[in-house]
Amino acid sequence: MKLLHDIIIAIDGYSSCGKSTLAKNLARILLYRHIDTGAMYRAITYWALKNNFIDIKTSSINTKTIIDSLSQVMIEFRYNNKTLSNELWLNETFIEEEIRTPIVSEYTSQISQIPEVRQKMVQLQQQMGQNKRIVMDGRDIGTVVFPNAELKIFMTADPYIRAQRRYDELITKGIRISLEEVLNNIKERDYLDTHRNISPLRKASDAIVLDNSHLTKEEQLEWVIERIKERFPYEH
Repeated sequence: MKLLHDIIIAIDGYSSCGKSTLAKNLARILLYRHIDTGAMYRAITYWALKNNFIDIKTSSINTKTIIDSLSQVMIEFRYNNKTLSNELWLNETFIEEEIRTPIVSEYTSQISQIPEVRQKMVQLQQQMGQNKRIVMDGRDIGTVVFPNAELKIFMTADPYIRAQRRYDELITKGIRISLEEVLNNIKERDYLDTHRNISPLRKASDAIVLDNSHLTKEEQLEWVIERIKERFPYEH
């Protein structure tokens, strides 16, 4: 599918709603770049854990050290011709799997609340979208990063359904965890995301709501494509 005009598509929403999967598939169809901003914050969190800036025994975060060391962080997306998708690299290291672990999920919302971290990430994200032709997903894309994005989608789903999906994904990867733990993590992240002082998760006034509680991946992709066809001229 080829759009006649270059646009930015911003996809926001709650954790474990399948934002990245939808964005990735949509970008592939439109021949656009996909930027998973949630992965960028996960990368910072992974980096902080790896460097012991987070004490998991006491759940304390050394915010000052993280801020002082941000200049050492280099995040980039590299296109993989085999998977046909952008993959995240941190300081020249491929970390797509490492950033999806429960321990990283547990601290990502807290790390993303650090003003200096958000400032650095938003700046990188805006640079990535200078030439448009991107599908970017996260928590504040349509409200903060690209408030003038041509198309904004806000994704949501029942927390229990999201937890089951995430649980199934982790079990498939061999990660031992209970469904209750996953559900509690999702509820905690929802609260932190919607109540943080800086760039809280909220629906942009001009965003289209997509509740995918009872939709397959194929059905929600088709739903978004129909919305695009309704709004933008494309090559038939």
